[in-house]
Amino acid sequence: MTMPNLVLAGGGHAHIEVLRQFGVTPAAGCRLVLVSPDTHTAYSGMLPGLIAGHYEWEACHIDLRPLCARAGAAFVKTRVNGIDPDGRQVHCADGQVLAFDALSLDVGSTPDLTLVPGAVDHGVPVKPVAAILEAWGHIAARCDERPSPRLRIAVVGGGAGGVEIALAIRYRCRAPDDQQEPEIAVVTDGFLTTHTRRARLLLEEALVTHRVELVRRGLVTRVLPGEIRCATGEPVPADVVVWATGASAPAWIRQSGLQCDERGFVAVNDYLQSASHPSVFAAGDVATMVRRPLPKAGVFAVRQGPVLAGNLRRFLAGHALQPYRPQRHFLSLISTGGRHAVASYGGLAWQGRWVWAWKDRIDRRFMRKYGETVTP
Repeated sequence: MTMPNLVLAGGGHAHIEVLRQFGVTPAAGCRLVLVSPDTHTAYSGMLPGLIAGHYEWEACHIDLRPLCARAGAAFVKTRVNGIDPDGRQVHCADGQVLAFDALSLDVGSTPDLTLVPGAVDHGVPVKPVAAILEAWGHIAARCDERPSPRLRIAVVGGGAGGVEIALAIRYRCRAPDDQQEPEIAVVTDGFLTTHTRRARLLLEEALVTHRVELVRRGLVTRVLPGEIRCATGEPVPADVVVWATGASAPAWIRQSGLQCDERGFVAVNDYLQSASHPSVFAAGDVATMVRRPLPKAGVFAVRQGPVLAGNLRRFLAGHALQPYRPQRHFLSLISTGGRHAVASYGGLAWQGRWVWAWKDRIDRRFMRKYGETVTP
C-alpha cells in the first residue's frame, strides 16, 4: 500500500496552524508537502504596525522552514500556477508536478487591479505583503527626503485595511513641518460598510484628527500618472496609489475546474472541502463557504486552521469530517497609526491606547505560538 500524499499550497494563516498541529502530532503514514513562493509568511494583522514603525520586519514574519521540519513536511519553495483536481496533480512554476491524495489551498487573495484602467501600471496592491513592503521602502524614502516636493498618496479602498494603511503611513511620515508631510487620502465609494455606525464615526474622527482626507466620489474609474479619476469625474491628485480593495483569487483556480463563486474563489462546504472535488480543501481568503459566505478577514483563517488540520487527517484516514462553525460576531481591532486603536464587536465599539495594547498582546501571542521571537 502506497503512502498518501498531502500537499499544502500556500503558507497562509490556516496552513501554519496545520503545520503546527502536525508538528505536535505527526501524521503517521503520510507524506506532507508545503508549497510556497516565500520562505517567510507575513502576519497580516501586524502589517500596519510594521509600516507605522512599531515593529521590525522579523517581528511580523513566520519562518516556514522550522514549522515544516517539526511537522516532517518537505518545503518546496515555488509558486503553484495550476492544479488538476481530477488527475490529482499540482503544477508548480518551477516545472515540478506534485501528485496528491489530498490537497489544501491557502494561497490568499490579491486586489484585482485589472478591473480599473491604469491601475496595473500605476497602483501598488496591498497584497502580497512582500510586494507592498518592497514598494513601501521606496515610498518611505521619498517621504524622508528633506526638502522635497510634497508627496500625494491615495489609498483606494474604504475597508478596515485601507484605513489602517493610510493612518499607518501618516504616522510613519509625520514631520515637524506640516508642509513637508505627504498629503494622504482614502478614496472610496463606501466607508467601513461591514462595521457599526459607532466604529465608522470613531475611525472617521481618527482620519480628521490625523489629517487624512476621506474622498467619497464614487468608484475609481481610471488611474493616470499623478491622479485618480472617479465616477463623479473630479480627479484626485496622487503621486502614489495604494490599492486596498477588490479582492480576487488567482486565475488558475477558476481555470482548474473547481467549483467557484462568482469572483473565482473556491466554493467549499461546511467541512472546508471543495463543493465539487472532495479531495481538495480550501481555507482563508481563497475559500468561500457555500452556505455562509464570510468576510475576507484573517480572523476566520486563524479559526479555520484547527478544523482544517483535523479534517485533513480524517479524510486521509477515511473518517467522518467535522464542520467548521464560524463565529456569528468577530472582534475587529483597527489601529489608527500611533499606539491607539478602535475595537469593533457586534454593535459595540471602543477606542483608546488600551485597545492598541490589547491588539499588540494578541498579535505577539499569535507570533510566539509559531516560534517567532517578536522584537519590541
